[in-house]
Amino acid sequence: MGSFLIAFVMQVGVATEWLSTDVRIMLTTGVMGGFTTYSTFNYETTSYFREGAWLIGFANVAATLIGCLVAGLAGLAAARLIVGR
Repeated sequence: MGSFLIAFVMQVGVATEWLSTDVRIMLTTGVMGGFTTYSTFNYETTSYFREGAWLIGFANVAATLIGCLVAGLAGLAAARLIVGR
């Protein structure tokens, strides 16, 4: 969700004058950066590895990477649909 929102806000900010650069930076690095913190992902993945659940740990890494990329692309597409660019 965070990847979607960051991409959406950035696209809206670049394609329109709706968001100033300062607001765009505050929303993406401040609000969404805190929302999508890496620490939870790291804790969960290392917990799997410590428990010997290597397959689940690597699946978590792959699912997170692919999911974030897909969500980012979806956010860009949604913003383009809304703002027309």
